[in-house]
Amino acid sequence: MLLDWSLAVAPLLLIILLMVRFRWGAARAGPAGWLAAVGIAALRFRAGISVLAVAHVRAAFQALDVLLIVWAAFLLYRVADEAGAIRILGKALPHLTADRGMQALLIGWAFASFLQGVGGFGVPVVVTAPILLGLGFAPLTAVMVPSIGHAWSVTFGSLASSFQALIAASGLPGQDLAPESAALLAAAGVVCGWMVARIADGPAGARRLVCPVLILGVVMGAVQYWLATRGLWNIAGFGGGLAGLAVGLFVARAYRGPKQDAAPVGLGTVAQALSGYAALVAITLVVQLVPSVRSALSGIALHLDLPATETGRGYAIAAATAGPIVLLRHAGAVLLYASAVAYGLYRWAGSYSAGALTRIVTGTARGVLPSTIGIVSMVGLASVMSQSGMTDVLARGLAQSVGALFPVVAPWIGALGAFISGSNTSSNLLFVPLQQRTAELLHLRVTRILAAQTAGGAIGSVVAPTKIVVGVGSAGGGVSEGEVLRHLLVYVMGLVAFVSVVVWVWLWAGAR
Repeated sequence: MLLDWSLAVAPLLLIILLMVRFRWGAARAGPAGWLAAVGIAALRFRAGISVLAVAHVRAAFQALDVLLIVWAAFLLYRVADEAGAIRILGKALPHLTADRGMQALLIGWAFASFLQGVGGFGVPVVVTAPILLGLGFAPLTAVMVPSIGHAWSVTFGSLASSFQALIAASGLPGQDLAPESAALLAAAGVVCGWMVARIADGPAGARRLVCPVLILGVVMGAVQYWLATRGLWNIAGFGGGLAGLAVGLFVARAYRGPKQDAAPVGLGTVAQALSGYAALVAITLVVQLVPSVRSALSGIALHLDLPATETGRGYAIAAATAGPIVLLRHAGAVLLYASAVAYGLYRWAGSYSAGALTRIVTGTARGVLPSTIGIVSMVGLASVMSQSGMTDVLARGLAQSVGALFPVVAPWIGALGAFISGSNTSSNLLFVPLQQRTAELLHLRVTRILAAQTAGGAIGSVVAPTKIVVGVGSAGGGVSEGEVLRHLLVYVMGLVAFVSVVVWVWLWAGAR
């Protein structure tokens, strides 16, 4: 049993070693872990060609479901960024208040959460850190504030690519997963806001800004929850951040501070910048809520019938059907429609210079390539481990070793996966089968354990080495990666511990 468990965990440990010790990216470490999983599955767990073939077909289908969103989400971000929309919003926000703590809440929490909702991929820190630097924040603070500020919004950010990965890897409906995931993340969001105030303005500032933190935190968390639980999870993170910005406009009036010298950005300019995202909201609502449109776009759906498999050691998986992926109303398709409409709106407004379309397309292709390789290999690894019985061996070992403490451990597993892979999406694809199987063996409520997985992954992703490097670069090199990591780890570990306590109370004090 010990040998089986050691070999089953080896591909995951290999990825950790390559990424942490040798600083490989997910695009390199993922394929290495996948190759190790295939070899161990074939040689030790006696997964034949048919078992491995089914595993890879399943993986390809799951990866497609996630990648359609990842590609289209990044395209929409590039359409808006090329038009200067992100830059305009970044210039407008500092004029609302000169209070340092309130600036950090607006820019490093609400705006960073909005940016995570519409873009992700490290965008919140890259965009907001230079703004905070320009306002006089120290480089370390300028990187830490948005890193912590957007952590709660990662799962439903990037137009819910991480949440789609949760759905794909677990095989459970989004309607079942959304309520508990959104509720847990909303609670974490309030703590993120308090941490942002403390990082920016010290303990006294955190106490002084308790009311703004509670108001913005409750509003953002409630809006994200409301959208996610109504099937609109692809705009839930975006909607929560946007609601925080809207409410922040009024809350900031009580914390204006000294008057700003520079001329404020006009309301019409801000509205123009937001027009592309308004198109996304409108299209999403029409596709999801208008029955005739929803029906018209439901004609093309991909299903995948997978045969039953059994390894040479007797581990069997029953036949199943994967899907459907409803292509024309898939979240990726909706994002593609929104990208086209947004491009038309920005072009009509004269926001593009010559060659904009070429830059958008090439920038998108370069931006999504590393994440595509990482996602495909991580999905392949997880599928091989699941189909061959490796995940079951790991789950049984976890269940026997931690037992009743597993709810406390679950968020840390998600955080570890995101730390090593740089992505909550990859963490969900990699560890959801393990978390799900362990919860089943311990007779725990699976949806709550998976909520803990994705919440931990969201928080852990902000200290991934790749994201820290990008964040430090955006701060002009005024701080080292090691210094940022040391300071961030204190807050990240506190956040994950908070999630662990909430999950523990949730599962054991209430109905299991």
